[in-house]
Amino acid sequence: MILVIDAINKDRFSHVLDEMFKLRARVFGDRLGWQVEVKDGRERDLFDDLNPAYAVGLDDEGNVVSCVRALQTTGPHMLADVFADILDGEPPLRSATLWESTRFCVDTRRLGRGRDRNSVSYATCELMIASLEAAKRAGVSDIVTVIDPVMDRVLKRSGNAPYDYVGKTADMGKVPALAALLDCTDERIDRIRAFGGVEGDVFISDDAALALPAIAGHVTPKTPLEQYCDEQIASATSEKERIAALRLKAALEDKIRSRMDQRA
Repeated sequence: MILVIDAINKDRFSHVLDEMFKLRARVFGDRLGWQVEVKDGRERDLFDDLNPAYAVGLDDEGNVVSCVRALQTTGPHMLADVFADILDGEPPLRSATLWESTRFCVDTRRLGRGRDRNSVSYATCELMIASLEAAKRAGVSDIVTVIDPVMDRVLKRSGNAPYDYVGKTADMGKVPALAALLDCTDERIDRIRAFGGVEGDVFISDDAALALPAIAGHVTPKTPLEQYCDEQIASATSEKERIAALRLKAALEDKIRSRMDQRA
C-alpha cells in the first residue's frame, strides 16, 4: 500500500515521515554508505524542506517499508545542485513535465525474499508503479532519477529499464552515480506490474492509512484553523486558488511556530 504525502497532508502524517527518515538513514547511511547527513538516526536534507511529494510504502499494520521522494525540476533539485558533476558541463534539466525521483529505498530488514506481498521484490515494484502513476496523473511525462549501478540493474530486471541516461557516471563517495530517464507511460507501468505480480490500485487513502494500527496511535486531531485551511485547499477550483490556499496555510504555520519558539 502506497501513501502519498505532500504539503497538503504532511501534518497528518508526521509520524510516518519520521519513520521514513529513519529508514533512509538505515539504507543510505548504514547499508549503502552514501555521504549523507544523519542526525538523531534520521537522514534528511535541504530538499526535504521544499515541500516535495513522497510515496511511502506501508505494510498491513502501517509500518513504513519503502519510500521515494519527488521534486519538480523547475526549482532546486539534486541533479542540478548536488550531483552537477553528472551533467558534465551540460545545463540542468528543467521542465514542468519532468520530475526528479530520489531517495528510493526499501526496508530489507522488515521484508523477506520471494515474490509475495511482504517481499522486497513486491514492495520495490509497487513503489515504482506508484511513482509513475502519480507522476502521470499530475501531467508529468518523464522522471529523472539519480541512482547507483546496483539500482540501475534493479530497474532493468524489473521491466523498468531507463530509456536513456543524462551526462556521465560520477563519483558519489563510496559508489558511483548516474542519472537515468524514465517515461511515465502505461506500457512501462504494465511491464512492472507483470514482473511483480502487482494488481489493482496500489494507493491507500489518507483516512484508511490513519486507521492502521501503527499510525492511529500517533494521530493528532486537527485544530479548527488547520481544518479551515485544508477545506480551502480541497475546495480550490483553480491552480491559482490552490496555491493561494497552500501559501495561507504555510504562513499561518510559520507564525504559530515562531510564537512557540519565542515562548520556549
